Amino acid sequence: MELAQIHHVAIISSNYERSKHFYVDLLGLTVIHETYRAERDSYKLDLRIGKTEQQIELFSFPNPPLRVNQPEARGLRHLAFVVHNMDQSIKELESKGIAVEPVRIDPITGDQYTFFADPDGLPLELVEYAK
Repeated sequence: MELAQIHHVAIISSNYERSKHFYVDLLGLTVIHETYRAERDSYKLDLRIGKTEQQIELFSFPNPPLRVNQPEARGLRHLAFVVHNMDQSIKELESKGIAVEPVRIDPITGDQYTFFADPDGLPLELVEYAK
């Protein structure tokens, strides 16, 4: 088997409208399709990442359990996005009221990276490849 690329990452939100606003209006992801499933009282929003075929599936469910939020807990640790201009990306996030951690340099790759969080505290990372 040869895995070619990541198709999607699924995120369950505690407040669908707030998370939809964050990912669509603040981060600028493109809506592919939005579905409401009445039998589950649940939304599913497919979002395109950049110009790729990669997607985020944003879900809502009534009363989802809290996420374990420790840096080294099992499961998804964080979701990382590649950017071409770290400084510009940080300024844009901060102009929208999104707190961003100080930029760090990966000691192995030399890449710049930083973290911020979605409305539910899911850690999101920006990475700019070393030039």
